[in-house]
Amino acid sequence: MTTTDWITDIALVLVVFRQLREGRLDLKTFLIPLGIVAFVAHSYLHSVPTAGNDLVLIGALMAVGAALGIAGGVYTRIRAVGEHLLIKAGVISAVLWVLGMGARMGFQIWVSHGGGADDVARFSIAHHITTDQAWVAAFVLMALTEVITRLATIFVRSRMVDRTGAAGTAKRPASAPAPALDRSVRP
Repeated sequence: MTTTDWITDIALVLVVFRQLREGRLDLKTFLIPLGIVAFVAHSYLHSVPTAGNDLVLIGALMAVGAALGIAGGVYTRIRAVGEHLLIKAGVISAVLWVLGMGARMGFQIWVSHGGGADDVARFSIAHHITTDQAWVAAFVLMALTEVITRLATIFVRSRMVDRTGAAGTAKRPASAPAPALDRSVRP
């Protein structure tokens, strides 16, 4: 692992720790993790192999990333205070995030320095995974999927919080008229 590998992996793990303290839900909440995974994808994702069972491996790890991301977004508290939404990652959300991002880093360490390269090679041959790029693509796309689904879940949930702080659909003030559909035909 290079210094850049360590920095990006640790940065991805630390993103959620920033949210353990309650803070304002704003554009930075979305842009920082997206920027990091965009950098990782640009740096490591040169191709997506499709031979053998490469797509099965990639799809399986992307599904794991999606499950972790959605669960992480669900276990992130979002509440309204005045005009602002506040966000705080819960313990479960943090554990899921570290599990997902840490799995990628752990796999890299195991293969590079822990003697796992032969085991991965045997597994790849037995399951028709054609190249090491399939593993790279699978883990990068897993991380990307986890980030995107977590942020998407947080975004959707933030739209469901009314400004009184209760989760659910936004409520229209009693004095506001109900929206009407204009059915008239205008020339």
